[in-house]
Amino acid sequence: MSIDGLSDDTIRDILLNTRHIAVVGASANPARPSHEVTGFLVRQGYAVVPVNPGLAGQSLHGATVAPSLEAAGPLEMVDIFRRSEEAGAVVDEAIAQGAWVVWMQLGVVDTAAAERARQAGLIAVMDRCPVIEFGRLGLRRA
Repeated sequence: MSIDGLSDDTIRDILLNTRHIAVVGASANPARPSHEVTGFLVRQGYAVVPVNPGLAGQSLHGATVAPSLEAAGPLEMVDIFRRSEEAGAVVDEAIAQGAWVVWMQLGVVDTAAAERARQAGLIAVMDRCPVIEFGRLGLRRA
C-alpha cells in the first residue's frame, strides 16, 4: 500500500472525475517534471492553471500562469510541486480555496498537512505522480 493509504479506486475516481487542476510550482523548463506533468494534464483535457509567481501572466502549454493559488480561480485539485517542508502552506491554501483534492508529487510527503486536509474533508494524495498513476491504472479520459 502507498504512503497515503488510498485505494486504486480512489485514485481512479480522482483522475477521471476532476476537471480543474492548479499545478503549484509549474516550470517553463522542459527538463523539470512539473513542466512535463503540466503538459500531460493539459493534453488529457483538464482545465489546468499553472501557478508560479515568477512566470505569472506567461503561457505554459497554452494555459496562463497564475501568480498564486488564490488567483487560479475555482479548482478541484491542487497538484503540489514543492519541497515537503513547503507543502503544508500550499495544502492550507488549497483548503481555503475549496479544493477537494490535494496531490503531493513524488517525494513530497507531509503527513501533518495531509491530516489537516482530511479533517477539512479533502482527499490527500502523497508521494504519487498523476502521469504514473494514469499509466499504472490504464486510464484514458474522453
